[in-house]
Amino acid sequence: MDEIRISLTVNGKTHRIAVDKTTTLLEVIRDRLCLTGTKEGCGYGKCGTCTVVMNGEAVRSCIIKAVKADGADITTIEGLSDGNRLHPIQEAFLEAYAVQCGFCIPGIIMSLYALFNKNKDASQDEIKELLNRHFCRCTGYENISRAAVIAQKKLIN
Repeated sequence: MDEIRISLTVNGKTHRIAVDKTTTLLEVIRDRLCLTGTKEGCGYGKCGTCTVVMNGEAVRSCIIKAVKADGADITTIEGLSDGNRLHPIQEAFLEAYAVQCGFCIPGIIMSLYALFNKNKDASQDEIKELLNRHFCRCTGYENISRAAVIAQKKLIN
């Protein structure tokens, strides 16, 4: 296959990588950059587990071809914390006991991060709609919903 050279900034660090036209952004993040917080769930962009923030938008990295991310600014779950200090959204998930197995949580946190960066005053309906686009097998979403509310309060104050 023909390789295409791309450049992307992930968590503030620029990477130049050779990919083919079938390589997904998820493969680059996990396999090439070894950032394993981003997971593959369904592989079809439906479950939300692979969500990262690209140019300010929450995207499903399993369905984005890496060549489409050329020149993009990407944030993964590993990029949220400041050293040992967790991001307020991450803190909220711990406070609300919203992390069970942890498989889907990074994607949910990244979606909330994108939402709250655009609109810290997002309505409860907007938050609920966002959470409904993520699939979690471990919980009834009550603690996840509570974590989203706590996170929003932390970010507003």
